[in-house]
Amino acid sequence: MTFDKSPDGRGRGYHHGNLREALIETALRLIAERGPSGFAFVELARAAGVSPAAPYRHFADRGALLAEVARRGFERFTEALETAWNGGRPDPVTALEACGRAYLAFARREPASYAVMFETGIPLEDDPALRAASERAFAVLRRASEALCATMTQNRPPALMVALHIWSLAHGIASLFIGHGESGRRRLPMTPEDLLEAGVLIYLQSLGLGAARATP
Repeated sequence: MTFDKSPDGRGRGYHHGNLREALIETALRLIAERGPSGFAFVELARAAGVSPAAPYRHFADRGALLAEVARRGFERFTEALETAWNGGRPDPVTALEACGRAYLAFARREPASYAVMFETGIPLEDDPALRAASERAFAVLRRASEALCATMTQNRPPALMVALHIWSLAHGIASLFIGHGESGRRRLPMTPEDLLEAGVLIYLQSLGLGAARATP
């Protein structure tokens, strides 16, 4: 970022080599400090050191900016889940546990992105790119659930139902015990990761899926 000057040497305003990226970085900083609804578009411009009109060169409004932040967050979230799933190796249950840890790790590592992804209520139908990114993330959990259910020969539960339940468990724990205000939350007798693992295993065992582990 440079400061342009007029011929008489007086400042004319800030100029970003990549204003779009600077706005996104500034938004993430403000979200981390105040939450996703804690700033106006004009405050974003001020914090980025540009004129109030400058952000409109890249984003139609504040909602469009948040949608882009969420889309990028989902892309990184998907990568983390894919890496943890690792093709279901060494077995579906162990790989699913790794996905759960990756889920919570992302919420802890990127609380600002996580908040925008899940707490802003951005209508997915209004942004096809954001919708596609969110569906790719959920698709990892759905594939994991399909692999788990495939280990059963009878009384097989619907894979979509299993995926939704696992997602709800992970998201609930992340929202309650990780992220903004984590230091002020009630102390747990275990880590969020241990709580999630125990909850998932109890749930899988109730469906007859808990034994789908590789034999040592």
